[in-house]
Amino acid sequence: MLKHLSRALTALAFLFAPAVHAQDAVQDADPALWVVKDEDTTIYLFGTVHVLKPGLSWFDEAVKAAFDKSDEVVLEMIQPDQATMGSLVMKTALNIGGPTITEQLPADKRAAYAKALTDSGIAPSDLDPFHPWYAAVALSVLPLRKLGYDPESGAEAMITASAKAAGKQLVGLETAEQQIGYFAALPDTLQVKFLVSTVDDYPKLGDELGKMITSWAAGDPETLGKTMNEGLRETPEIGKILLTDRNARWADWIDKRLAKPGTVFVAIGAGHLAGDDSVQAFLAKRNLKATRIPY
Repeated sequence: MLKHLSRALTALAFLFAPAVHAQDAVQDADPALWVVKDEDTTIYLFGTVHVLKPGLSWFDEAVKAAFDKSDEVVLEMIQPDQATMGSLVMKTALNIGGPTITEQLPADKRAAYAKALTDSGIAPSDLDPFHPWYAAVALSVLPLRKLGYDPESGAEAMITASAKAAGKQLVGLETAEQQIGYFAALPDTLQVKFLVSTVDDYPKLGDELGKMITSWAAGDPETLGKTMNEGLRETPEIGKILLTDRNARWADWIDKRLAKPGTVFVAIGAGHLAGDDSVQAFLAKRNLKATRIPY
């Protein structure tokens, strides 16, 4: 039981964690990059993918040039140490004494949920003491290694390691408490919707991730955004919390940061830089233009 709980707790860290190891590159990728600037401030906007298969060469050309010019590197979140993250997850994800996840799921979804977890190496009973949001997150990330994805090859891994090696200032737009709080604060009904959506999408996980990374590597943010954000838009209440509201806040951060001179490299999830409610769209409402950098 404890071993399975430990694996489940690791899932959330797997989703958010920037690692510190890079893989040898064998395939060229040219993900999208934008710039926002005024007279004395330049802010680059780069969309990341949290996990990748080893072997993509993307931290080069215009992306690397923008990074090298920047004094400050901004990520969605600065990863806390493992003990801190584990403690935070335990405080927010456990639902001791409440109804089990299986009890909360619609009866016609329980078999698919159980099969998905079993395929990922976890018995449904091992996650029953948790809130539904955590099961959804775990079910989204635990299969990734089996599909060949490596958290140590994610874009945040390379950016974080490179920033530390270069002595650049690292800034987080959010804290771990905030990011986990978005899920934990969802009403129970929305948490169950989130989990049901994850269960429904589970059989397509490998194909969908493949499409996302192909679009990302090709510098096609619109196709990437449609694939990446489709599930959130199917549940607008969740999409507002996890996508739209955050994009608006981050655009406000960029607007305010332009008042201070310097060069900044902002790396956030690529889904936040695509669509009608993207960060760029909110910047436009502030009369700020994000210009795509060709390369």
